[in-house]
Amino acid sequence: MASTQDAWYISLLGLAEHFRTSNPPDIKSCIQCLQAVFNFKPPQRVEARTHLQLGNILLTHTKNIDLARTHLEQSWFLSQSINAFDDVKFEAASVLAELFEQQGQPTHSKPILRKAIELSQHSIYWHCRLIFQLAQIHATEREYEVASSLLAVGVDYAQISNAAYTRVLFLLSRVMLLLIDKKIQEVLPLLNQAGHLVESWSGSPHQKEYLKVFFLVLQVCHYLMAGQVKSVKPCLKQLQQSIQTIMAPTWPDDDAVCGSASGESFVWLSRQQLYVLVYLVTVMHSAQAGYMDKAHKYTEKALAQIDKLTSSGCEEGKNSGGARSGAVLAWRLRMALVEHAALCRLVTGGKANALHEIARAAHLLAVAPTPGSAAAHTPQLHCLLGLYAMSMNCMEAAESQFHTAIQMSQERDLWMFAKLNLAIVYLRGRRNDDLAQLMEQVRPEALPAYAHGLRAASYYVLGLQAFFQARYNEAKRYLRETLKMANAEDLNRLTSCSLVLLGHIFLSINNSRESMNMVTPAMQLASKIPDVHVQLWASAILKDLYRLAGDTERENEAYQMHCNYSQALLKDHFQATQLPQHALVQWTTGPPPALPPPAALTNPT
Repeated sequence: MASTQDAWYISLLGLAEHFRTSNPPDIKSCIQCLQAVFNFKPPQRVEARTHLQLGNILLTHTKNIDLARTHLEQSWFLSQSINAFDDVKFEAASVLAELFEQQGQPTHSKPILRKAIELSQHSIYWHCRLIFQLAQIHATEREYEVASSLLAVGVDYAQISNAAYTRVLFLLSRVMLLLIDKKIQEVLPLLNQAGHLVESWSGSPHQKEYLKVFFLVLQVCHYLMAGQVKSVKPCLKQLQQSIQTIMAPTWPDDDAVCGSASGESFVWLSRQQLYVLVYLVTVMHSAQAGYMDKAHKYTEKALAQIDKLTSSGCEEGKNSGGARSGAVLAWRLRMALVEHAALCRLVTGGKANALHEIARAAHLLAVAPTPGSAAAHTPQLHCLLGLYAMSMNCMEAAESQFHTAIQMSQERDLWMFAKLNLAIVYLRGRRNDDLAQLMEQVRPEALPAYAHGLRAASYYVLGLQAFFQARYNEAKRYLRETLKMANAEDLNRLTSCSLVLLGHIFLSINNSRESMNMVTPAMQLASKIPDVHVQLWASAILKDLYRLAGDTERENEAYQMHCNYSQALLKDHFQATQLPQHALVQWTTGPPPALPPPAALTNPT
């Protein structure tokens, strides 16, 4: 029978729980009851657990972060010396580390987690969870090598502990980090190893399907990073089939997928989050392949799915990064989709609609859930503004935006993409000295071997430079290289641009037949994308070709087509200049300027 003193604090704990679970909860009374426990000088175990409960409740239900941190620190301090007290000890460490990270103090998080990892080697669940959490913090800090070595420790520990499912999760997480860090040579053997483990999986079929989706997402991203749009198709199709299996009504919830084994209680993302992610990689594929209408359709579906996720609160599902917030992931997915939507609008000639999407992205930056999230996406937004300014012939603004993106970005691929576009700005401005200096940095041989799409684009820019300087044979040589690379991987937009430029070159050297052979497929491909700028360019060449051939009827048709494209672009250009969001082209420092939310535009392109 409990002593009188024991009865007091047991009653207070029971009362606190009653207030917490009331409908509606009475949080103030709950906190008062828990604080009263300390008046009875409870045993150390009870004191540590009560501090943890108070810390969690203050974090969840109040804005008193400092007091919450004090209670969590007390719980972690007291529980370290108590044996067989894993749940309190390691939860206190995990929540406290997450709190420091959210407050922008990851240097305080790391020693707590390292100590907890050292103490938790006997507990498979906590040891794995804490390794995932510490690796996530190092990855967020761009300390990829440290994060990767931690995940490698996790792989070995899970294997020794017979946690086969968690071993594959660690392995795939390591592949993901190596992809982010562009360590492509190290990715392939690990990806193949993970693929073999998934394929030969003999455990739960639900775990196998879940691991398969994770594996296929990484495989698709690996191809897309390289611009290998054609090679990725079989993997993407498999991924789309697998996600349909996981989203079926008969599929169990995430807890059931994990199973009952203590070391396997992890999922990378909830199935709803995976569903949005598959939409995103499908959008990325469609945009790279040049299927802009398809990309836009999938973007709208994915954004609707994110709205559904956030409104239902499903984004707070478990994940292997510890207590990383699902709200941050939802924000990042939304941002990536809006960025792709803006890019697609620019290609299809909808500058006003592109500006609408860029303004949406600027608004998302202003409400970013963490400073790190905003910092990661700001260079991409400047790059999009550079592309928009180019399309509006605001060349000074375009140059400023690309320079800002280059200075701010730590992503080599974005840096190269911005430089290739800056080269076109210099070309159009006849700034030959600046261009020569820049081209040394973005020549195909200077680009990483894996970057198939960027290398093809680099050949195109070299071809464009040679064309501007009337070095036509050299231009043809570069453009044929672009065509070879673009055709090999279905990079349709690059193919159409190269064909129309070759058509222009052949027209310039009075080879009408070859010019027609280039411009006709360019126009067909541009119509399929649809790329209004290439269609405008191609129709101008067709008009001249038919005039040279004396075909008045077709010349008039091409002239009318050219007028239609030109008028549509001029009307759209004027509409964009009238929008207050057009002022974003002047933004190069600090947070985005406060602008009215973009109104829905009529007749979207």
